Amino acid sequence: MFKQSYFIKVAVLASAVLMTACAEMPKSSTVAMTGALTASAENPPNASTGTGNIAASLDKETSKLKWTVSYAGLSGPVVAAHFHGPAQSGQNAGVVLGFQGSLTSPIEGEATLTAAQAADVLAGKWYVNLHTKVNPGGEVRAQVVVK
Repeated sequence: MFKQSYFIKVAVLASAVLMTACAEMPKSSTVAMTGALTASAENPPNASTGTGNIAASLDKETSKLKWTVSYAGLSGPVVAAHFHGPAQSGQNAGVVLGFQGSLTSPIEGEATLTAAQAADVLAGKWYVNLHTKVNPGGEVRAQVVVK
């Protein structure tokens, strides 16, 4: 009987130590975000059959935003691509961050945001817009949301 109660006490103590250690582990400061690019998300919507997605991450400690935007089926080459905001889904807003370099899929980039920009993107108030010659106001759009 002594051995069984001893082992139970050791198991309970070990579990408590493990739970405490896990609680004290540093939490990641990186937040993953996503969004689905569609023509129906444009304001106003258009008839494009193009689609795509954005995968992004924001390091809350450094305010560094990294993104990859993939797309297919657009009416033609992308002539401009940006993050717009602050705006809720269905609302329009100005450009807050333009994409640099090649605009062929996948578009990859990174930038360091201001505190206000980081707060807006984490609150879901930024969207990605891809512009083409046929749809200069935007062919496909995705609201950027935390996963």
